Amino acid sequence: MRLSKVDLSGLVAIAHSDGYLQLLLDRGDELEFLEIPAPIQAYEGLQELNEAIAQTTALPFEEPIAMLPVSSSMAIAVGYDRDEQILQVEFQSGSVYQYLGVDEDTWEDLHASDSVGSFFNQEIKGRYNCDRLDNADYTID
Repeated sequence: MRLSKVDLSGLVAIAHSDGYLQLLLDRGDELEFLEIPAPIQAYEGLQELNEAIAQTTALPFEEPIAMLPVSSSMAIAVGYDRDEQILQVEFQSGSVYQYLGVDEDTWEDLHASDSVGSFFNQEIKGRYNCDRLDNADYTID
């Protein structure tokens, strides 16, 4: 048996119709739709592969913290998770940090302050444990 390395990271969706395997591919700047002649078993095999990969790599899903844009020379956006008391800050450098144990009053004061950077430096920096997010998963509202 000869094995080949396959990168399916750009594959967004699959379907099968009238003897064709239909593929939706993410090409970065656009989506491409391809049809390849293939038996239904090819489609079923890809579905089984997807399920097998999902089972081996399944991680607990965490809802991303919604980020709000701010006008600041220090930060691009800030967000807060009330249930977990996590403040998330995306800095101008692109780095994203989560500050743990930040109470809701501090979040509201930060968000309402005239200077997010000054408030952050005086009330948050160095006062809370923090984690840097390498592959941040968040949305800006």
